[in-house]
Amino acid sequence: MSPSLHADLLARHRKVIPSWVALYYENPISIVRGEGRHVWDAEGNRYLDLFGGILTTMVGHAVPEVVEAIKEQAAKMLHTSTLYLIEPMIELAEKIAELSEIPDARVFFANSGSEANDAALLLATSYRGSNQVLSLRGSYHGGSFSTMPITNIAAWKSSALSPFQVSFVHGGYRLRSPFGHLPDDEYIAACVADLRDVLSMVGSNVAAMIAEPIQGVGGFISPPDGFFGAFKEVLDESGVLFISDEVQTGWGRTGEHFWGYQAHGFVPDMLTFAKGVGNGLAMGGVVARADVMNSVKGNHISTFGGNPLASAGALATLQYLLDHDLQTNAVKVGNLILNRLHDISNETPMIAEVRGKGLMAGVELVKPGTLEPDAAAASAVLEAARQRGLLIGKGGLSGNVLRLAPPMSLTEDEANEAMVALAAVFEAMR
Repeated sequence: MSPSLHADLLARHRKVIPSWVALYYENPISIVRGEGRHVWDAEGNRYLDLFGGILTTMVGHAVPEVVEAIKEQAAKMLHTSTLYLIEPMIELAEKIAELSEIPDARVFFANSGSEANDAALLLATSYRGSNQVLSLRGSYHGGSFSTMPITNIAAWKSSALSPFQVSFVHGGYRLRSPFGHLPDDEYIAACVADLRDVLSMVGSNVAAMIAEPIQGVGGFISPPDGFFGAFKEVLDESGVLFISDEVQTGWGRTGEHFWGYQAHGFVPDMLTFAKGVGNGLAMGGVVARADVMNSVKGNHISTFGGNPLASAGALATLQYLLDHDLQTNAVKVGNLILNRLHDISNETPMIAEVRGKGLMAGVELVKPGTLEPDAAAASAVLEAARQRGLLIGKGGLSGNVLRLAPPMSLTEDEANEAMVALAAVFEAMR
């Protein structure tokens, strides 16, 4: 493969794009076309996409129903702002409010997960009259100035400044936890005790706890079912709000439930969403009870949030997801992937753990015989997978976790193809 086109693009990129904007691969690629679960780069190479633009291309690339809805709306009206009634936005809000299961729900639209979480934090601090926030160790909630402080992964924090007083409690990461050896019920009890201990130190006037049901950037860390329900019981004792960050776990991706929080036996006070529902369009938002949502004072609008184009595309995406029961597909194909990954793990000493639910699979890599994170190995697997026509992601607290999160329309044949390629990568590295 001639590197000339990609090399030229990389040189141009480096001249005008900030140095802190990360790129995958030793020789970065430009993806210029997609169809279904496959994409093509600028030099004509075809890949099976198991990362979906960071869990964003939810129903697949160039899905005709979604493309047609976008084209139809674009031909009529691209933008008006929320100073005017926007019918596609209202219809989308009606659907999301019903699906959220939050009583008397209101929906505010933004453009990304960071903006959605920022809005949720504004709501919580306004409603409670407090700037104290609880978050989980290993969390990621966005790259904005207000969401970095509640993120607990050093590599994704560019500032030590914060508008909040943040306290971090134990989450679901058991591999290196002092409680990790405990059975599920005792593990939950130990983390609840830690939560109570933190609350005893910071006081009862906490605005909210924000948590990802499965930690995404942290490496698809999944706590035991019921974990957050137990947390919610403690928080309710002093009125602390619970924000479920569903930016990566929403829309049925976990397979067993439509929202990640539903595995834990409670309903949050707020949930945030983004990524998948736009299928590539800029779309995010927050759902909250009316009393919480309406607690913000002063004038507010959203120039781009919920704009006609993004709302029309999101409506088509959501309808496609429901019509084709992609949540059930996430269970079926996700189990296939996780089972195959466990098989590969049994023969691969560098794999410390395979975890996840549905079409969210994490593979944590370590130096064999230890629990020392091996970020270099993760990068090497990423490179080797691309060379075999497979795009995957990585993350984790130390950059040592492979992340597989394909479009939810991935077929069993495509999943098998991906696992054959990944097995060959690990076999070559053993």
